[in-house]
Amino acid sequence: MTGSLHQVEVHRQIVPAKQEDQRTVLTIGAYDGVHKGHRSVISEVCRLASEQDLRSAVVTFDRHPASVVRPESAPLLLTDLDQKLEQLATTGIDLTLVVPFDQSRAKETAEEFIEEVLVNCLKVKHVVVGEDFHFGHQRLGNVALLQEAGKEHDFTVIGMDLVGLNGEPVRDHKQVSSTFIRQALGEGELKKANDMLGRDYEVSGVVTAGDGRGKELGFPTANVRINSSILLPADGVYAGWLELSDKSSHPTAISLGTRPHFYEDGDLLLEAHVLDFNRDLYGEQVRVRFTERLRSQKKFDNLEALLAQLNTDVQTTKQIMASK
Repeated sequence: MTGSLHQVEVHRQIVPAKQEDQRTVLTIGAYDGVHKGHRSVISEVCRLASEQDLRSAVVTFDRHPASVVRPESAPLLLTDLDQKLEQLATTGIDLTLVVPFDQSRAKETAEEFIEEVLVNCLKVKHVVVGEDFHFGHQRLGNVALLQEAGKEHDFTVIGMDLVGLNGEPVRDHKQVSSTFIRQALGEGELKKANDMLGRDYEVSGVVTAGDGRGKELGFPTANVRINSSILLPADGVYAGWLELSDKSSHPTAISLGTRPHFYEDGDLLLEAHVLDFNRDLYGEQVRVRFTERLRSQKKFDNLEALLAQLNTDVQTTKQIMASK
């Protein structure tokens, strides 16, 4: 997690603002991942709100809009809604409005969205978005349209430059984005993805019973079932953390793959070998954080070679995590 938790209001319904409500500085977006680029925009929202004694807000959605508009090509998510709200709570924002996104919302024009959500619900004074921002039916809404609407409804619009890892404006696909984070994770470039996120990539799920093979080998694992809508990194062995429901975090050697040494066409499994730990975790909701990629998955010549590699993976994990 980046930053400390902030007392943030979370609204899940769009209701008309009260007369006494403050006007708002806000940003809008899917905010999947809440990465460094997102945080740059939100930081500007918070700065303006503080300077002008206004309320700061993020308008986001209960699901990725693409999952409704083009479900056949919708991206896998970097954060589920709970994770996204938790990350937004570390940004200093005052309010997060979670807009339900369905077929009706997908058909709403940009102008209708502005009037219903920004003007009538949030009493917008300033909108801060990335310069490439699009919204509304067929993504016809953009910065220029917002600026035109601002003339009518008395709000201003800032279209911010896309930024790189150092926070400076960039071009040529070097910007921090959810798309490039997904790409890096899929290609096994965990460090690049974590650098763009500003934290270790994390997934959450429930520990389920496995076939006990890890225990037989002397490396018991927690098998973590991840929702199919969430992006998993490339197959491989990783050093990282397992966070339990009591918020305690434990150094962990992570195996993500189909176990090619044992199966020709096995199921994809996320297995977490928690170092120096002996406790039944079945049924527990946990989080797995990926800190460093150690190697790709492989099939070994024999069981002795596999065990030797597992020992090496565990020792390497201990060394890496001891320095964190």
